[in-house]
Amino acid sequence: MAVEDGKKQLLHLVFGGELKNLGGTEFRDLESLDIVGIYPDYQTALGAWKAKAQASVDNAHMRYFVVHLHRLLDPESKVGG
Repeated sequence: MAVEDGKKQLLHLVFGGELKNLGGTEFRDLESLDIVGIYPDYQTALGAWKAKAQASVDNAHMRYFVVHLHRLLDPESKVGG
């Protein structure tokens, strides 16, 4: 599906939460994960990620991630982003 400006949608999910260990990716409480949103491209997702990461800088265990949903939805595609 294409976005109105002609670009292909490359969906990205931004989410985060408190980690159990600083070096890992296992969350303390899955029920309290912060689902920031789904974005139509990497640049928009990166902006949302930066805002959330900067807002939580005082908590060393808090981490936010960008997931390339388009790669999960269409793993055969060679489109990057």
